[in-house]
Amino acid sequence: MPFCQTSKANIYFEIVGTGIPIIMLHGFSPDHRLMKGCMEPIFLEREGWKRIYFDLPGMGKTTDYSSIQNSDEMLEAVSEFIHTIIPHESYLLVGESYGGYLARGIMRTSTDRLLGAAFICPLIIPEKEQRTVPEHCIVKSDANFLSTLSQQEQEDFQSHQVVLDAYNWMRYTTEVLAGCCIADQAFLEKIQHSYGFSFAVDERSFDKPSLFLLGKQDSVVGYQDAFAILEKFPRASFAILDMAGHNLQIEQPELFTKLMIEWLERVEGDKGRINTND
Repeated sequence: MPFCQTSKANIYFEIVGTGIPIIMLHGFSPDHRLMKGCMEPIFLEREGWKRIYFDLPGMGKTTDYSSIQNSDEMLEAVSEFIHTIIPHESYLLVGESYGGYLARGIMRTSTDRLLGAAFICPLIIPEKEQRTVPEHCIVKSDANFLSTLSQQEQEDFQSHQVVLDAYNWMRYTTEVLAGCCIADQAFLEKIQHSYGFSFAVDERSFDKPSLFLLGKQDSVVGYQDAFAILEKFPRASFAILDMAGHNLQIEQPELFTKLMIEWLERVEGDKGRINTND
């Protein structure tokens, strides 16, 4: 199994494809399978991209992370991993939830090498009580399928998804829940006590192709708080999707894939213009 030893963690990673690197940052508690599940279908007919999936400290198969005390040090581990795996290459960032928060931390100091950034239901405000979020609600439900689940499974499914059917259950259990079940909960609780960075993010504008995908029914991070940083991303497409909660990539898979492909095409076009100017 491939691991990358950094000063703060021994990070498990997987690389798929060749070409321009894309660093995939999953959220808090799941592991790399969340990102791999939603991103790999995008590349079935697209070449030229090197997808780098990895497990954040305290999650998945990553080990030797006990010295990490807060999100600042989590960011240090991720930044060191990136610089070790791709020391000189330009790259893209895709961040989901807490991974989107870490991506904004990376962008604070590494914009010169970045070709673009995409955010999936990104964490904008670390402090839960300060977020603007809608009440959790179920938008669509397959009663016949739900009757096949145990009471505990139904309650878990209903508390995390807004579209409840066999397809969503299959992807939720294999891409999200599977990682959550092996996460180091004691370590994650420690990090949550210092969840926000000690420094401000979004102080600089990012003028490369960007994408924000937000769920209208996302009761975890919401969608309204993202408006506060939109002006810092002058090249951003900003989509708020109905019938989508915090697992938008599962509940709206076709729109998710189309919007991600459009973002990659903008990156390709932008890179072509840069090369022409060179």
